[in-house]
Amino acid sequence: MQIVGELMTREVVTLKETQNLAKADELLRLHRIRHLPVLRQGKLVGLVTHRDLLRAAAVHATDPAAQPLWAADIMTRDVATVRPETALKEAVVEMLKHKYGCLPVVDASGNLVGILTEADLVRYAQHLIAERDRHEMAAEYSA
Repeated sequence: MQIVGELMTREVVTLKETQNLAKADELLRLHRIRHLPVLRQGKLVGLVTHRDLLRAAAVHATDPAAQPLWAADIMTRDVATVRPETALKEAVVEMLKHKYGCLPVVDASGNLVGILTEADLVRYAQHLIAERDRHEMAAEYSA
């Protein structure tokens, strides 16, 4: 059985809830990612996505007197998570069912240990397709 811990991204780019949205935008662009888990003392407290930033920028642009926004102002607070030992099939079902682009991976203490993203799943699909192609080619040569 394949588990989340085997496919998750372990080097996770994160944001503190006290960092502003300019920093969030910088991190998303620099690392070419779309999801930023938000941490407080190593614990997951929220998630900021590229879409959240776009929405906030659009609203913020209409009010020139508005104060700067912080991660805590726009983050999703009730974030679905999985554990590293969660069956990959179960995680994929949750992502599809709720249309999640990612699932942060936490340990029993709530510490962030990774993130499972759509990109991780596409990389895995690429691997499976390549394996299947190799088996088909081998079967053709042996026939």
